[in-house]
Amino acid sequence: MNEAHPELRAAVRRLCRRFPDSYWREMDRRRAYPEAFLEAMTEAGFLSALIPREHGGQGRSLTEASVILEEVNRSGGNAGTCHAQMYTMGTLLRHGSEAQKRAYLPRIAGGELRLQAFGVTEPVAGTDTTHLRTTAVRRGDRYVVNGEKVFISRVQHSDLMVLLVRTTPLERVRTPSQGLSVLLVDLREAIGKGLEVEPISTMVNNETNRLRFHDLEVPAGNLIGEEGRGFRYVLDGMNAERILIAAECIGDGRWFVQRATRRAGEREVFGRPIGQNQGVQFPIARAHIDVEAADLMRFRAAELFDLGEPCGAEANMAKLLAADASWAAANVAVQTYGGYGFDVEYDVERKFRETRLYQIAPVSTNLVLAYVGEHVLGLPRSF
Repeated sequence: MNEAHPELRAAVRRLCRRFPDSYWREMDRRRAYPEAFLEAMTEAGFLSALIPREHGGQGRSLTEASVILEEVNRSGGNAGTCHAQMYTMGTLLRHGSEAQKRAYLPRIAGGELRLQAFGVTEPVAGTDTTHLRTTAVRRGDRYVVNGEKVFISRVQHSDLMVLLVRTTPLERVRTPSQGLSVLLVDLREAIGKGLEVEPISTMVNNETNRLRFHDLEVPAGNLIGEEGRGFRYVLDGMNAERILIAAECIGDGRWFVQRATRRAGEREVFGRPIGQNQGVQFPIARAHIDVEAADLMRFRAAELFDLGEPCGAEANMAKLLAADASWAAANVAVQTYGGYGFDVEYDVERKFRETRLYQIAPVSTNLVLAYVGEHVLGLPRSF
C-alpha cells in the first residue's frame, strides 16, 4: 500500500524504534512521564512541526503533523504528550502579537519552553465552553483570575498554559460566545502563587489535573489577541486538535490490526491457525477496512485545514470515524488474543485503555453527532 509522506514516516519510525513496547509498558506501570521520548521528539524537530521556519520550527502542514502523530501510535507509543504542543501553540501563532510570537515560538521550537497545557474544560460547564465560570478581571496592568478547571493535562510538565476565561459577565453579552478571552499563563510563576494543581488518577497514564485559581495575577500583556474574542480563537485550535487526534486513532487502529493479524497467523488451536477461522478472520478484516475508510476523512479534513478552508464538519467527522474505528479494532485485538489480551506483557490492554479515551475526548461522540445534525443537516438544535 502506497502511503503519503513516506520519508517523513520513515524518519518517525526510526526514532520510535528507540522506544520499544517495553519503554511504554514501564511508563504506564510507573505512571511516569515519557521525558526521554519527548526530548528525542523535540531534538528531531517533530514537536515544532507546525511552527513556521522564521520562528525556528519546521513549517510543516497539519497533514504532515498528523502523519507524525499517527506513526507514534502506530509504533505502539502514545502521542498524547506530543499533540498538545503541536496544536496549542496555534492559538499563539495565529492570534498572538508579533512581540509574543518572537518571545515564545523560537524557545518552544528549540525545547527551551514547553507549551503543552490547554485550560478550557470546567467541572460544571464541561464541554459547554460558552458557559465556563472561570473569570479574569482587569485591574491595572494585570488580570486577576478566579475559578476552576478540570481534566487539564501535562500541567506539571509545561512551562506555559493557554487559558480560556470569561472577561465580560455572561449577563452583559449578546451571545454566550462573546466575552471570553485567552491568556498565556506562565506556570512557573503561577503554581503556588494563586494556582493550585491537584492530580487526578485515571485509567490511562495521561497526567491530568484539577486546577483552582485564587486571585492569580496574570500580566495584561499575556492577553492573546483581543479581549472578548477568545472563543473564536479556541475554535480554530479545536479543529486542528480533532484532526490530530483522528490521526492518532488511525495509528492505534493500524497497530491493533497488525497485532491481531500476526497473532491470528501464529496462534494454533485444534491443529490450525485461528486466523483460518472466519469468526476470527472476518472481524480483523472489517477493522482494517474501517480504519482505512476513516483515514480518508482524516486526510480530507487536514487538506481543507491546510488550504484555510472551513473544515469544522470534516474535522468532527474524521475524529468520530477514526475513534470508532480504533475502538472497534481494539476490541477485535483483545478478542483475537483471548486471555493474553489482558496480559500487560502483550501491550494490547494498555493500548486498549488508551484508545478508549477518544470516544469522549477531546469531544464526545454525541457532541459530534449533534454538530453534524444541526450544522450540516440543518436539523433543530438538540441541546
